[in-house]
Amino acid sequence: MSDTKQAIGFALVVALVCCLCITAASTGLKARQQVNMRLDRQKNILKAASIDYDPAKATPAEIEGLFKAHIFQVWAGSDGELYPEPTEGGEQRLPLYLTLDDGEIVSYILPVDSRGLWGRIKGYMAIEADGSTIKGFTVYSHQETPGLGGEIESDWFQKNFVGKKIVGKSGEFAAIKIAKGKALGDLDNEVDGISGATLTGRYLSEGLATNLATYERISLRFRQNLIKKHLDNLKPLE
Repeated sequence: MSDTKQAIGFALVVALVCCLCITAASTGLKARQQVNMRLDRQKNILKAASIDYDPAKATPAEIEGLFKAHIFQVWAGSDGELYPEPTEGGEQRLPLYLTLDDGEIVSYILPVDSRGLWGRIKGYMAIEADGSTIKGFTVYSHQETPGLGGEIESDWFQKNFVGKKIVGKSGEFAAIKIAKGKALGDLDNEVDGISGATLTGRYLSEGLATNLATYERISLRFRQNLIKKHLDNLKPLE
């Protein structure tokens, strides 16, 4: 009987130790995943903002330093103004990232969240301080087919967007469109599409139109030069 009790006690101790080890490993893995996600987000925002550095060689500490030096988070209110806090008086403001050079705003970056063929497409789009010209575009999460729709994460596709316009010739809002093939040269708001990925291009076009329209009020204020190029009380993105 004594041997049985000892065996049960030993088994319980082993089970408890195993449980604690698994919990500790899971907590450590979750923390590491959060750090990696943060670093990946920082890399993508820096890339969209066209910050000059080599992501393959830069250490996490160097990326963090670049990020804090150039990128700041603010929130856009329904009135088109920029605020240091995400909410006030029940209003939910839109997240917005500013790229600063010597304290002056050179571009603003909005998050992209679009439908894809197999899942959500997420990324960032940077627009120059003129409120009209795309400075950069990145995709950091998608479930599109490798070699087809998955090409949205390739450099050649993302560089398509640089220099394109989100306004027409008369200054009106004009959503970015992804062509089925080669973009027409006389359209400032159309980029080359991906062969064999028509649906991915269509859904991403629709998503970009929605995202850009959501931020159009703030873009309009940039175009009208109503946003101060130097802002006080900017909050570094954590």
